[in-house]
Amino acid sequence: MVMEIIKSIPSGKVMSYGQIARVAGKPRGARQVVRILHAMSKKHKLPWHRVINSRGEIGIQDEELFFTQKSLLEGEGVQFKGKSTIDMEKYRYHPDCDEYL
Repeated sequence: MVMEIIKSIPSGKVMSYGQIARVAGKPRGARQVVRILHAMSKKHKLPWHRVINSRGEIGIQDEELFFTQKSLLEGEGVQFKGKSTIDMEKYRYHPDCDEYL
């Protein structure tokens, strides 16, 4: 279910790891979402760049991946406040949770 939720995030929108976990019915499963993204993004062509932390920040420490994620989001029209933060109220995707039940 987590992969389906990630795949549903539209261009120009983001979700947090914890938000995805809650929608999937695992409210304490944010770390599991991180592991799924790390292990499955390439194989399943997940839009990994649309998943950020709950503060609206890119959490990736690797400089190259950080700039890749930021560039991909900017290419979809997401504007940053400062180096790595976006306005979650403006860009957060709110899926219809009923479709995942």
